[in-house]
Amino acid sequence: MNEHRSTGRVYGRTALAVAAVVGLGIVGVGTASAAGPSSAQAAPTCSASALKATFGKQLGGGMNHQGVVIRLRNLSGRTCALRGYPGLGLENSAHRALTTHTHWGDTWYAKDPGKKTLVLQDGQSAEAVVAWTHANTGTSGAVHASYLEITPPASKQHKTLAFPEWVDHGDLSVTALARHIDVTD
Repeated sequence: MNEHRSTGRVYGRTALAVAAVVGLGIVGVGTASAAGPSSAQAAPTCSASALKATFGKQLGGGMNHQGVVIRLRNLSGRTCALRGYPGLGLENSAHRALTTHTHWGDTWYAKDPGKKTLVLQDGQSAEAVVAWTHANTGTSGAVHASYLEITPPASKQHKTLAFPEWVDHGDLSVTALARHIDVTD
């Protein structure tokens, strides 16, 4: 019987918390409307189907470091927005997921620009820098990938690009998306 009452209190607190969050959300929406919507608030989030993923500059370097600039180009015919970091995943030649660990922030080649809302008109692009290390092929812990999955922020769908690379322990580092990221090679 005590367990039932305890559970009821938890559900009651949860319901109050949800109501408070919903109430704050409604207040926040009203405030945004009163102040006038910014273009970032008015533009819907870019869906994966609206974007074309491509590789830009290939980045080499010493100490077994490698990297590449990835670009997400809006081809939706409408304005949309992106904010944050792309999700990354490695796949083998049969398109099966490989163990992947994605780290957000600075990479060997570029400083992280931080999360910013990017409003992309049709045809405009955002980019991020992906970096990894690779020891000699076949080294213990090295993952041999054939493809790279790129998931736009706030999306459940991804784009897939050919990526025939060895990646130590499946560890990838990526910067936040930005209009342009300066890289050192």
